[in-house]
Amino acid sequence: MDLKGTSAIVTGGASGLGGATARRLAADGAHVVIVDLQDSKGEALASELSGAYVHADVTKPDEVEAAVDAAAEIAALRAVVNCAGIGPPARTIDRDGVPHDLGHFEKVIAINLVGTFNVIRLAASVMSKNEPLEYGERGAIVNTASVAAFDGQIGQAAYSASKGGIVGMTLPIARDLSSVGIRVNTIAPGIIDTPLLAGLPEPARESLGQQVPFPKRLGRPDEFAELAHLLLTHGYMNAETVRMDGGIRMAPK
Repeated sequence: MDLKGTSAIVTGGASGLGGATARRLAADGAHVVIVDLQDSKGEALASELSGAYVHADVTKPDEVEAAVDAAAEIAALRAVVNCAGIGPPARTIDRDGVPHDLGHFEKVIAINLVGTFNVIRLAASVMSKNEPLEYGERGAIVNTASVAAFDGQIGQAAYSASKGGIVGMTLPIARDLSSVGIRVNTIAPGIIDTPLLAGLPEPARESLGQQVPFPKRLGRPDEFAELAHLLLTHGYMNAETVRMDGGIRMAPK
């Protein structure tokens, strides 16, 4: 699928994985609509890419619908990449026996899992009205899970549950949307050099990289962006979850 001249939504697109993806899709000629809550970063990147920025909480249907409509007004919406997410750690019970805050768990599930589905359902509705391309294709969606979906570490109950949910819904959603020619795939990244890790001391960053079988380094956001681009444009990739992790299998902690 050729993205040139089409519109593409990237949630969490103001920085990190989403920012790198926004740049990659813009380089391919797409009109990128960045959906985020970081207004200054989102507006600056949208200006750099000659794209658009929409302030939207992915858990709020009216805000996401406005973002989808804004993208569709620019050009046919053919691509969506869901990168919005959070991952604050908490144990099921802490060292003092205090239980995991339920509101904390619900918030992670709401943003990472429910938010992803909210964007998918609203974007797919608009995509389904596109003129079909060769073989009936109307669009493609890429979601972001994590190796934590499979190798959840201590303190990652909420995060792993949310990302496992994204993996689990990839196939049924792809099956749901096959009738309207929309493909759905998911990337499960490993340890990626995002702003979250930028604040760590260099020895700690190097130690994390050495845990990867090969190559022994942190993954780069641009590598995620390249894979997202491939999954969007490769017409025979559908209903798949791809680990992008250098072969790592996470230890308990």
